[in-house]
Amino acid sequence: MARLTKVKTRPKGNETEILVLVNHPMETGNRVDKKTKEKIPAHFIQKMTFKVNGKQVAEADLGTAVSQNPLIGVRVKNAKKGAKVEVSWTDNKGEQGSANATV
Repeated sequence: MARLTKVKTRPKGNETEILVLVNHPMETGNRVDKKTKEKIPAHFIQKMTFKVNGKQVAEADLGTAVSQNPLIGVRVKNAKKGAKVEVSWTDNKGEQGSANATV
């Protein structure tokens, strides 16, 4: 299933803030479905990778403690105006997503 992934960049001095919003359920595996009374299987983003101009600048290991539809932000130094930003993620069920932006 293709999940909506949005990336936004905000220059702040010599740093650039990269914000990523992913439409994802982020299930812990501990909640119970009210109708079926069965546990909802775990489904969460495990890894998010940030690249600027093709070079990896950050990596985040996520888990079950992150909220539904997470907004993840990192700050990187020296990402000049016009730099290409790519963010990709994978989850525990093998789903993947990515999005691009320009500083």
